[in-house]
Amino acid sequence: MSPSLRRRSDALAGSRTRTGIIRSMAKSRKTKKSKQYNRPAPVAPVVNDSTERTPEKAQSNGNIILVAGIGAAIMLFWYYHLLTLNQMTDLSNGLMMPDQMIGGYGVEHIEALRAGMDENAVGQLNYLHKTAGLLFPLFLSLITMLAVNLNTARGAIRWALWSVPMIFAVTDLWENRAIDALFTGVLDPAAVQLASTLTTVRWIFLFATLAILIGVLIATFVKTFRQKWDDSKQGLL
Repeated sequence: MSPSLRRRSDALAGSRTRTGIIRSMAKSRKTKKSKQYNRPAPVAPVVNDSTERTPEKAQSNGNIILVAGIGAAIMLFWYYHLLTLNQMTDLSNGLMMPDQMIGGYGVEHIEALRAGMDENAVGQLNYLHKTAGLLFPLFLSLITMLAVNLNTARGAIRWALWSVPMIFAVTDLWENRAIDALFTGVLDPAAVQLASTLTTVRWIFLFATLAILIGVLIATFVKTFRQKWDDSKQGLL
């Protein structure tokens, strides 16, 4: 074969080889694209409607906490004011504890208590102030604020109703410390007057807090009853 024919045959073979390579690459690209296009679409996650948070469910959860908190506050009031503080009279020659004297007290009463109570009795009163005397005002104030939050619209009225239990809690805790201070060191008439004033103010705000809690619960009950009554008339129940 002549050199010119040999070069032509080599060139033709090379062009065929390149054409085959290009075709194979094109086929592989089409195959990849078809595989990509044939991928299954991602499956949307299944939504569990029972776990969705709604205003009705939030209200129901809040009511459960409210009922439990009211029960705890009642138990603490009974334990602190009606049981243990009354039992303290056995350790003070029958004298009433300052915490229970709504109208206040004077220097003479505190002097009689200091004379009738030994160190163990004073320690017992101090322990009550740090346990039940701490938990009761906090529980009652928080539960009252929760009741107001669940059943009162946002605004000045809610903040006004919130202020009463907050003042009660602060006054109650301050009163506990003031009474404990009356049994240490030299008795100061000014300290007695401060503790007596705090006791009276604390009882006033306790009654106001209870009035707010009971009033909110009654108003909520009446509102719910009327709504159920109207729904029953319309055949929605």
